[in-house]
Amino acid sequence: MIILVTGGARSGKSTFAEKLCMSRSSEAIYMATAQAYDQEMTDRIAAHRSQREDGAYLWHTIEEPLKVAETLNGLMEATLPVPTILLDCLTLWLSNVLMAKENEGPEAIMEEIDRLVRSVAAYPGLMILVTNEVGDGIVPEYRLGRIYRDYAGILNQRMAAISKEVFLVTAGIAIELKSKEYKV
Repeated sequence: MIILVTGGARSGKSTFAEKLCMSRSSEAIYMATAQAYDQEMTDRIAAHRSQREDGAYLWHTIEEPLKVAETLNGLMEATLPVPTILLDCLTLWLSNVLMAKENEGPEAIMEEIDRLVRSVAAYPGLMILVTNEVGDGIVPEYRLGRIYRDYAGILNQRMAAISKEVFLVTAGIAIELKSKEYKV
């Protein structure tokens, strides 16, 4: 079962996703996509890692900024039963892909998105995905920001389409959206 958790920055989406994961599984893989490009981000990653290690819940952390689809495929092939996975965060992964592939053109970016969507859709276990809702703000002033926003919207829509449940988190409050979807 695929579950998508979205919301704005600092909305509480990761905390909610972790609690949701803990309520549905006795242990999980925490797949982290963040990369540290400066000291502040290094400190954030270390704090998150320490928080998981010090908690009572059994997290197995995999830090994978780019090859998430390949890692998921490897887990499906190597582990039975497949583990529960919390993937945090799709939009950080997307920014890593954009930085790595921006000179290869839009086809290369869409190929990576397609590859990830296929891997997530094929995953037979519980997977909780965390992503940022970046399209609610103003149109970014710079080109790469607009490209990122557009790809994030595409990625989030594609992941929501294959998810059984979709939660929007605002101010620490989660609302399940998929069951309330109005179909035209």
